Amino acid sequence: MGYVDEVIERVIAKNPGEPEFHQAVKEVLESLRPVVEANEALYRREALLERITEPDRQIKFRVPWVDDKGQVQVNTGYRVQFNNAIGPYKGGLRLHPSVNVGIIKFLGFEQIFKNSLTSLPIGGGKGGSDFDPKGKSDREVMAFCQSFMNELYKYIGADEDVPAGDIGTGAREIGYMFGQYKKIRGVYEGVLTGKGLSYGGSLARTEATGYGLLYLTEEMLKCNGKDIAGKTIAVSGAGNVAIYAIQKAQQLGGKPVTCSDSTGWIYDPEGIDVALLKEVKEVKRARLTEYAAARPSAQYHEGKGVWSVKCDIALPCATQNELGLDDAKALVANGCFAVAEGANMPTTMEATKYLQENKVLFAPGKAANAGGVATSALEMSQNSERLSWSFAEVDAKLKGIMVNIFHNLDDAAKKYGHAGDYVVGANIAGFEKVANAMLAQGVC
Repeated sequence: MGYVDEVIERVIAKNPGEPEFHQAVKEVLESLRPVVEANEALYRREALLERITEPDRQIKFRVPWVDDKGQVQVNTGYRVQFNNAIGPYKGGLRLHPSVNVGIIKFLGFEQIFKNSLTSLPIGGGKGGSDFDPKGKSDREVMAFCQSFMNELYKYIGADEDVPAGDIGTGAREIGYMFGQYKKIRGVYEGVLTGKGLSYGGSLARTEATGYGLLYLTEEMLKCNGKDIAGKTIAVSGAGNVAIYAIQKAQQLGGKPVTCSDSTGWIYDPEGIDVALLKEVKEVKRARLTEYAAARPSAQYHEGKGVWSVKCDIALPCATQNELGLDDAKALVANGCFAVAEGANMPTTMEATKYLQENKVLFAPGKAANAGGVATSALEMSQNSERLSWSFAEVDAKLKGIMVNIFHNLDDAAKKYGHAGDYVVGANIAGFEKVANAMLAQGVC
């Protein structure tokens, strides 16, 4: 049995009941075979793969809070600090009922390589809770966030671990958490990113993941003789990533025709109305049925089905494993020639393989959705300098980072004989920087 297989087997045995983490480790390590085999004796001696798949620490804690009826509620909080070989831990806080330690570990593991790809000095981490902010009052959300920070503050800091937003954690939640951290610690520092503009946030942070997804997609298409302009685009999700991916796609001349939420999806053959979508989702925090009610051209469908729509480009921007093998087959049958992941691991391994076998250009999430964390790191830089950059400055830096990410993964894929396989390229490009830093710093 080879070194990669031994480590995958060991990870599965040591982390039972964590299928998402197993999937993430397997997907990464399988694609690292070329670089591991070229350095196997060194990596074995240094137990490099064992060290990179084992978190530095994982923290689990109780989060008690009082709801509006005076009832005490109890949730579970998590922070997994996975690897800080190239910089402070960096990764979002997910607030969703599905959150458990396995999901946080999968996200934190992916974050190591995503952060490395940005070429910025940030390590990998992730956190969150099974708390659901949907349907809660502002006071209830504040009560939870303050209780959550009462424990989390012990493990984070501007030069130690800098959390950010994620699913369920927007500007409101970050604001409450930052206020509590500041009160407890008595210091004003850039410990969280995704902050409001009035207290250290960065322009373009809201748009960053969606915009970055399109910048990388645009570069991938250009390098393969294709263009976004005039193309029909299927997008899943209706959160921050999806909304701004749709907006940037329209600015680049594309025509996004779908979006989705947890209950259903929209098909709008005239193209998604971004202003209406923002009103429904960002202002009213409502379901997509309200979009359909206000837009005569839109068709609302219950459940799933975004990937059944005929499109040229698909952008999964919702959640993990949302695009399965049958969806991939439907996309190929309908002539889709490119898939770029806006969410974390939204495509199953079987679907990814099928898309690649059928010559669909495929950009993995750790590269394609790195714009959010890249701009978070730019927010950290602005906080450290006590400066605020203009939207244009941040956006230009973001575009440069995303274009460089594509060329780095493209070069890595070609270097190891896998030209055009951007999954292999992204994993190798992200891994090599972290591995070299770990080796240089000794056994620690």
